[in-house]
Amino acid sequence: MASRPPPPILQLKARRQLSPNMLRLTLGGSGMADFPGDQAGGYVKLRLDDGTQGHKPVLRTYTIRAQRPDAIDIDFVVHRTPTGEVGPATEWALGAAVGDGLPVGGPGPAKPLPPGHDFYIIAGDMTALPAIGVNLEALDRSARGMAFIEIQDPADAQEIAAPPGMDIHWLCNRSPGTQPDLLVDALRRADWPADRSYGWAACEFQSMRRLREYLRGALGMTSDRLYISSYWKSGLDEEAHKQIKREDAEHDARV
Repeated sequence: MASRPPPPILQLKARRQLSPNMLRLTLGGSGMADFPGDQAGGYVKLRLDDGTQGHKPVLRTYTIRAQRPDAIDIDFVVHRTPTGEVGPATEWALGAAVGDGLPVGGPGPAKPLPPGHDFYIIAGDMTALPAIGVNLEALDRSARGMAFIEIQDPADAQEIAAPPGMDIHWLCNRSPGTQPDLLVDALRRADWPADRSYGWAACEFQSMRRLREYLRGALGMTSDRLYISSYWKSGLDEEAHKQIKREDAEHDARV
């Protein structure tokens, strides 16, 4: 079997602080030559370490917030541990100099909001904010719905070019991963037509499970009307999160 070609190397072109806890990096260069057409909302794998030191390569998954012929924008949540540490991807994003290169694999497919639904109910935290932004901006201008987005600071709220009928609610949690009921409680309090809605949710693992219990369990939203995923789990790196996510999916399929 032929080996997979190495991922292209993209260079850091610009860095912009979007809000207190969100950093946008623009990556581009000659590595974009074979990158497929607009993949906004899809994901890439940042190869932060090639694994030559006797361990697996260090990969982190990020959403493409925007794409142009020569560059992509990727937004990084700057979440620090109580001791001030950040993950390897954020560490690279904070410390890289313009011109520094990074192997970028992908892109993987986006999970857009399907057209034609009466109402959309969206829930997510800051890790899902890039995907939520892409999805809301791609909706037909007549679309209606509500989005509930968990942020770390009120100043983390972003301008999103959503349809006028989409109401965006920002929920502040200064310690991500510590309030797993925040999003689901907001949905429970809101007045929305569950029987005529399409749901989209992506967030921390425990928050995802609470939302799934409510949306699919209590409200009976089936897979044709619901996309739900965990993007991370508090206290775990991406590899450990992938394992527990796989185990959860297998258990969920049996019940």
